[in-house]
Amino acid sequence: MSDTRAPLITPVLIAGCIIIVVSFAIRASFGVFQIPIGSEFNWPRAEFSLAIAIQNLFWGIGQPIFGAIAEKMGDRKAIIIGALFYAAGLVLSSFAVSPEAHQLYEVLVGFGIAGTGFGVILAVVGRASSDANRSMSLAIATAAGSAGQVFGAPLADWLLGFMTWQSVFLLFAASVLASLLILPMMRVAAPASRPELEESLGHILLKAARDPSYTLIFLGFFSCGYQLAFITAHFPALVTEMCGAIDPSGTLASLGVTSTSTLGAISISLIGLANIGGTLMAGYLGNRISKKYLLAAIYTCRTIAAAVFIALPITPTTVLVFSVVMGALWLATVPLTSGLVAHIYGLRYMGTLYGIVFFSHQLGAFMGVWLGGRLYDIYGDYTAVWWVGVGVGAFSAIVHLPVKEVPLGQRAARALG
Repeated sequence: MSDTRAPLITPVLIAGCIIIVVSFAIRASFGVFQIPIGSEFNWPRAEFSLAIAIQNLFWGIGQPIFGAIAEKMGDRKAIIIGALFYAAGLVLSSFAVSPEAHQLYEVLVGFGIAGTGFGVILAVVGRASSDANRSMSLAIATAAGSAGQVFGAPLADWLLGFMTWQSVFLLFAASVLASLLILPMMRVAAPASRPELEESLGHILLKAARDPSYTLIFLGFFSCGYQLAFITAHFPALVTEMCGAIDPSGTLASLGVTSTSTLGAISISLIGLANIGGTLMAGYLGNRISKKYLLAAIYTCRTIAAAVFIALPITPTTVLVFSVVMGALWLATVPLTSGLVAHIYGLRYMGTLYGIVFFSHQLGAFMGVWLGGRLYDIYGDYTAVWWVGVGVGAFSAIVHLPVKEVPLGQRAARALG
């Protein structure tokens, strides 16, 4: 029976949030380095963009690997290995003088994010939480990633004001290693039930692979990565090129927002801020309403918001409204998807199972960043690739509905009964 008196805020949750904040603050800042690095070496914009896309792809590849490392060697060892990869990638990148070198070292950074990001941390937080608190705990840890996203880019921009980009990379590497000082707080006394402990990783992976619901969850997470990565990488440019002019006598101008390029940058911050509240609300509702129906509702709302935004004339007002609405739905899928995996397949191998699902997310992220640039080059604007995002969002809304939100063990018992 779940202990409803168990505290929500625990040392494990605090430590996990700190590690995620540091990891995601650095990850979210890479776009800031496009111009300084490209200008220094006179590279085309596509070169560093490809490095960021590679980072996203190997973050996805590394997620199930680090989930398995955590479950075989221990959570803290997996986080340490991830931090070492992260720091090594940043240090080596600070000495890179060719696009190919940056792209190669982003493989290390991608693995580093996998070891210090959602896959490993959410599994630890989920195991350390009571049944009553788990959904909210996962939401708080996810919201910590949003908090890092909010201040990471401005911090990088501020640091670049008085030091070189190479020095900033070295400082970030030191910050990743410093976050390991709180690892002693991450101790989980009861990681899973006895039947889960007795089950092997290979056995649960085989059961999940045979379960259509796991496949549906995997497929459904693709559009989340596609939409998030595309908007992060290309929305500021879309706003700059497609948004109507800002009224020089209006409220935005009085606040210092006088250009569509500034508006595009602010829109990303608004998304991050709104996401904190949206993610916490998703965590609250996830313990009270069916997770699969919440996910279907979130993807439906995303689809409607994106379709309405691109169908209407793009104005400063619609940009701000869309940023707040999309922000509220931004990472709200993460605690629900990870919680759904834990609910159906148990806590023992949650890191690996969620990591595999997250790989679909990062495949979508790679496609969103790459296809955004590719279709822009073909058509001269972002309209076509935006409608692709609307389509995959609608697909995800539908594909979650048939998911059987019942633990595998209970399904087997019902079948026998």
